[in-house]
Parts: sequence; C-alpha cells; structure tokens
Amino acid sequence: MAFEHAINVTWGDCDPAQIVYTGRIPNFALDAINAFWEHHWGGDGWFQMEMDRGYGTPFVHMSLDFTHPITPRHPLICAVVPVRLGNSSIEFQVTGKQDGKTCFVGKFVNVFIIAGKFKKRPAPDEVRALIEPIIAQNTLAD
Repeated sequence: MAFEHAINVTWGDCDPAQIVYTGRIPNFALDAINAFWEHHWGGDGWFQMEMDRGYGTPFVHMSLDFTHPITPRHPLICAVVPVRLGNSSIEFQVTGKQDGKTCFVGKFVNVFIIAGKFKKRPAPDEVRALIEPIIAQNTLAD
C-alpha cells in the first residue's frame, strides 16, 4: 500500500556514463517523501508543516542501496512507505523502480522539531493519526 510518485528523469540528471548522477538519487527520494506529505496534507508538504503546522522534520539518517542504473528512458516510480513512527522520529522506505526493475531502496529517518527553534518534540498527534494506520496496514499486508 505504498504511495507512488513519478519522477521525470531528464538528460540534465545524467553524467557522462549516461546514467543518473548518484547525488540526484537522494533528491528524487526526498521529492517523493515530500509528495507523500502533500498527498496527505494538501498544500506544500514540508513547507506547510514548518509554516502552517509549527513543526519540521529534519533528516538524521539516510541510506541507499543501488541495484540498477537509472536513465531518462522511463519514468522513475518512487514508492514511499512509512515503516516506523517513534516517540519523536519517523522512518520512511523509498523504493525507486524503472521499467519494472528496482533501482534503489532507501531508508530515511526524520526527527520532529518545533519550527523556528530546532528543538526536538514528540510526533504530533495529527501525524500519529495519519501514520499509525498506514504502518499497521502495511504490516498486515506483509
């Protein structure tokens, strides 16, 4: 039950080897996570969280495993799944696929902070209400 976000990979994303620059891949994954929040909250995802909801989610961990090169030949479909919600953190898994082949799987962990203070805070109740059922549903689907 992942949220899917399509990325249009372009020539400008690629290096002389004709595959995507490695540094672009985390950006694609972060765009997909932001699209997850936009889908659920409406508005502008992380920007809306900071400006309108009063909390932010800076990253404290990112890791990626690469399994297939990414090129401009096909859309990159990034599947976003929240996999853990702690007291003050949230973890997403993002899986990028092109033409049916898995290109990368990444782990992305954010902590919740009070906007403007950069001080850790518990996960907001509205986030728990949204994320806990998604995690439970995905756990049951496994």
